[in-house]
Amino acid sequence: MTEQDPETEIEPLTVRVSTAVRITGLSRSRIYELLQTGDISAVKVGRLTLIDYGSLKSLTIREG
Repeated sequence: MTEQDPETEIEPLTVRVSTAVRITGLSRSRIYELLQTGDISAVKVGRLTLIDYGSLKSLTIREG
């Protein structure tokens, strides 16, 4: 069994809406608009909405 390097940060698979607001700087309502239009993806777990972290990152990637 190999140990993980403590210097290596693990990227989350999903984040809560409040975290998405904090890391993107977008408003809560804008996050929900992006979910509704399909620009970002999420999964519902009970009442909790978990946003796909990769889809948030793709918002910042611009193609040349």
